Amino acid sequence: MTALAVFDAALSRAAGGSPAVLTLHSRTGAEQRVDAAAWCRSHLPGDGRLLDRCSGPTLDIGCGPGRLTYALNQRGHPALGIDVSAAAVRLARARGAAVLRRDVFAAVPGHGRWRHLLLADGNIGIGGDPHRLLRRCRELLAADGRLHVELAPPGATSWSGKARLSIGDGAASEPFPWAVLAVADLPAIAASGALRILTTWTEANRWFATLLPA
Repeated sequence: MTALAVFDAALSRAAGGSPAVLTLHSRTGAEQRVDAAAWCRSHLPGDGRLLDRCSGPTLDIGCGPGRLTYALNQRGHPALGIDVSAAAVRLARARGAAVLRRDVFAAVPGHGRWRHLLLADGNIGIGGDPHRLLRRCRELLAADGRLHVELAPPGATSWSGKARLSIGDGAASEPFPWAVLAVADLPAIAASGALRILTTWTEANRWFATLLPA
């Protein structure tokens, strides 16, 4: 089964009220568990200051069930979510969020004009290559735009490569590209994407940074 199929199944279970803990198996053998039900909530601790930083047109990359996109729409901001997951798009639209099923590396509306981009909930891992992803974000940003990214905490180990997904202790998916980026390793990655760090902050045991075009 593909990782996307496992992800879709977890979201559908979570939305229906069933347990849906996703396990990410890294190439090193380390495991990370995330409750898909958390993404279906209306708010997570730490969202507040992240949302406060988005004061104009915002693209939520890997929006999942649309928690952040919808919150921005409710604040009166023109926000758009994109995700490759059919289940995520379905749930986000049911919530009332403006969402498209789209790959960030494919054609995206508003190319070069977005005032804000979001890479929350570990989405710096999309594509398995943070260098490439940040370069793509730089292309999507307006000249005065800002990228807000959630990172792994200090002391975490950054990695990129093949990973697998499973629901709980179920069968693991086929390998797919993913990455983890710790806050301490951001400066070099940002520079490679023609971005510079404006600020970093932490809230509710989550770590974030805001980047600008260099």
